[in-house]
Amino acid sequence: MSNQERGNFGSKLGVILATAGGAVGLGNIWRFPYICGQNGGAAFIIIYIGCILLMGLPVMLCEFIIGRHAQANTARAYTILANGKAWKYVGYLGVLTAALIIGYYGVVAGWTLEYMFASLTGKMHGTPEYFKQYFADFSSNPIKPIIWMILLVGMTHFVIVHGVQKGIERASKVMMPVLFILLLVLVICAVTLPGSAKGIEFLFKPDFSKVNHSTFIEALGQSFYSLSIAMGCICTYASYFKRETNLTNSAMQIAAIDTVVAILAGLLIFPAALSVGVNPDSGPSLIFITLPNVFEQAFGSIPWLGYIVSVAFYLLLSIAALTSNISLHEVCTSFLSEELKVGRKRAAVMVSVGCIVVGALCSLSLGGREWLQAFGMSLFDLFDWFTANICLTVGGFFTCLFVGWYVDHKIVRDELSNWGTLRTPHFHTVIFLLKYICPVLVVFIFLHQFGLV
Repeated sequence: MSNQERGNFGSKLGVILATAGGAVGLGNIWRFPYICGQNGGAAFIIIYIGCILLMGLPVMLCEFIIGRHAQANTARAYTILANGKAWKYVGYLGVLTAALIIGYYGVVAGWTLEYMFASLTGKMHGTPEYFKQYFADFSSNPIKPIIWMILLVGMTHFVIVHGVQKGIERASKVMMPVLFILLLVLVICAVTLPGSAKGIEFLFKPDFSKVNHSTFIEALGQSFYSLSIAMGCICTYASYFKRETNLTNSAMQIAAIDTVVAILAGLLIFPAALSVGVNPDSGPSLIFITLPNVFEQAFGSIPWLGYIVSVAFYLLLSIAALTSNISLHEVCTSFLSEELKVGRKRAAVMVSVGCIVVGALCSLSLGGREWLQAFGMSLFDLFDWFTANICLTVGGFFTCLFVGWYVDHKIVRDELSNWGTLRTPHFHTVIFLLKYICPVLVVFIFLHQFGLV
């Protein structure tokens, strides 16, 4: 497939918004707040930003360099730079990771659509026990979650089949600004609540007494997860970058957007939660059980405002889930299209059908069906555990070694400097980090996940 047939992002804004959209997802709005809440708020944010600079940006630049240099899907990109040697399997692992994540991620993304619809129809009212039971009944239902998941996959498919510029870029230019506007409006609503000052202080006043070695490793892991590293998304999108795209500036802008969204999500959730006395470190159930209760209590005296906030919040979640789902779908579509030499639309159909089948099995596994369990886990939990604990860390580790030790450093310098047209005072720093620092940090993340450090 030629570069023209593959397509390119048409503008600098398109590059930033599309790639940031791929990175910004439920990891920012769902995972970041509760991880932050469990690790002391502001102190965690400071450490997290340090981890982004120390590891997130260098590894993102790795994927940018590989993708743009090869101008191919993730698996082929690594193969080209590896000259066919065993390093190529790091690229195949990235595609596998995306394929596995999209299988269960679509289920969670479908939940956000259900909650948006429930908010629209006035069902998000009741006691804390009501919200807990509502989620339990819905997530274990054999039909409803699958219907929402299919709808989400259909929306993703519609964007993908329209290509890079007319599909992914155009959709990102609409969805990302809407996401920011919704988030800002919700933050304003949250910080103006009576008692919200406690949440603002929790988020922005560092308490280093709560910091230990686990906090640093959690921050490292979150920086990895939040930037969508080692999922093939960054590498695939970079293959659509034009030659004049400034990789370093783009990485910094995307990391900044990603971090700002995560912090704004905290600025929404913590003031709202603490204003009604709800503990912000409630775990993943924060989004689907705790927050509906928070909205009910916080805005109970102004029902119409509570209604708007609830609908807007789950619309925000749906957009974030959709942008990430699009990037994961594109990894698989690009791979099948180029490796099987089939048209983009046919490859997209194959991926969408696969997403629906795997997603349905993952959803059904949450209903306690023994035939959809393995190693003591539901299929959904198994996919989540395997990708988060094995695929991402292994892929990230070998990507650092690949670019730091194997790839010709002239290629790295050429890509970072746009063939000598840009200054690269950071070149040696990036190489040093990739060779000696980032791999060690990834190993710490890997060992921490198994309770070994």
